[in-house]
Amino acid sequence: MSPKKSFLSDEEMEKIRHAVAQAEEGTFGEIATMVVEESDSYREALLLGVLFISGFVALLVSITIQHVTIWSYIPLVLVLMLPCYQILKIFPRLKIFFVERKRLNEAVRDRAVKAFYEKGLYRTKQETGVLIFISLLEHKVWILGDRGINEKIRPESWQSLAAELAIGIRQGKACESLCAIIQSCGEELAKHFPRAPGAEINELSDEIII
Repeated sequence: MSPKKSFLSDEEMEKIRHAVAQAEEGTFGEIATMVVEESDSYREALLLGVLFISGFVALLVSITIQHVTIWSYIPLVLVLMLPCYQILKIFPRLKIFFVERKRLNEAVRDRAVKAFYEKGLYRTKQETGVLIFISLLEHKVWILGDRGINEKIRPESWQSLAAELAIGIRQGKACESLCAIIQSCGEELAKHFPRAPGAEINELSDEIII
């Protein structure tokens, strides 16, 4: 089972759907949640990881057999590259050790922006869509508001909520933390975009996007 499919159970996904519906009761802002396995393939990290691990293991083997020469070391590195590649494919989390923090942040941000437009979250009439974007490989969260939102709520205001959710996910409290953050987003939206009495508009699905 992929990390994305095992991240939340059906019961937890229903709780999140309900949390979104409740959060939107007091606002005409729209909240969408999305989970992806990774924000980038990080091919450069995969290559660097293969070279580093195969080179390190080859060095250990050469030292162990007390036969370290360029003519034995390089062929051994080449032989080890394929199994090292397979290991990194099976355990993609290892790639993160070969990626700079800035690169990770940029990848998650760019993927969140791309998802916002790919999923049509910008199509709300008053541009009041908010995306809570979770990238599992990086253990990172990005909260992105549409133009109508950003006119009244600065993007920086979402950073503390994103950081809080990321911590909750790392602690194994994904559903509980996500529901709490959705509620906080709803409260913030209600301050600036209160729903008119009797209005029953729901422009975006409450279901989590997986």
